[in-house]
Amino acid sequence: MKTVVPCYYHLDVEVSPERVDQVRRILAAHLRYWNLENLVEPVCRCAERLLRTIEAHAADKNTTLEMWWNGQHLITAVADIDGESHPESATWDCLSHIAALSDGWGYCTTGSGGRIVWFSRRVRAMERAPLVPAVPAPSLREARGMPRELPVPALAGPVPEGPLVNTAAG
Repeated sequence: MKTVVPCYYHLDVEVSPERVDQVRRILAAHLRYWNLENLVEPVCRCAERLLRTIEAHAADKNTTLEMWWNGQHLITAVADIDGESHPESATWDCLSHIAALSDGWGYCTTGSGGRIVWFSRRVRAMERAPLVPAVPAPSLREARGMPRELPVPALAGPVPEGPLVNTAAG
């Protein structure tokens, strides 16, 4: 059986327009490295949308981004320090976009006035590469054919004791 090693990635970044594109490429590279090619587009789009909202509306552009992969779900979280300065319309537009592209999402405030927005994606069974069982090597019993049995003539008398001798071969 194939086992999955849990993966974790952490990035602290000061958001700017050029850094958003760079972070998107970094996230895509990590997802490909973790063999999660099918999650690159939705995860990068959600993270990019969050980073662009922070870049456009936050006074403090320092952001923390984290990804956890446990073998079934990928959870991505983006934390900003200045969560209160976002306009309500920008926040709900961003969150509705994330809700449309993710399997689950949520947000919470931190004690310092910031906000953490997280979203998760799961790998669906149809998107995974199926595990192919290895073909076992044949054992000695399967590799060698069984010897042919000699035909035993129907006897009317008692069964002879000892080895059978083929009388047909002359």
